[in-house]
Amino acid sequence: MTELPDLTLDTIHAILDGTLDDATVNALVLRSLGFTYDPDHQIWDPSQADPNWPQDPTPDVIANRKDSVRLTRSIPPEDKQLLKEQLNFPGYKVNELTPTKTRRATAANWLLGVIKRHSQA
Repeated sequence: MTELPDLTLDTIHAILDGTLDDATVNALVLRSLGFTYDPDHQIWDPSQADPNWPQDPTPDVIANRKDSVRLTRSIPPEDKQLLKEQLNFPGYKVNELTPTKTRRATAANWLLGVIKRHSQA
């Protein structure tokens, strides 16, 4: 795995625009959940991860609907509209909607909440 980008608004825009690949988006979410990448074994180590997340198999919020739904449900109610409130993101047009775009928006919203929480700390 290559080094992950910093968690910035530019990164959130790249997620929404589709210019950041799915594996990197998922890796950013995993890192935010406390998973650590073990480059020697090329696996995500769940030992420090949020215990509410399954450890086997490693979650994939882009490829797996169940993991994306779990991520959606874990977004605090006050953060549900962060994409609109902070980025003026209007959402996707109906004819543009795909499961991947919807899951990317969920990941972007979750990660925007992570940025928010870190800035308040």
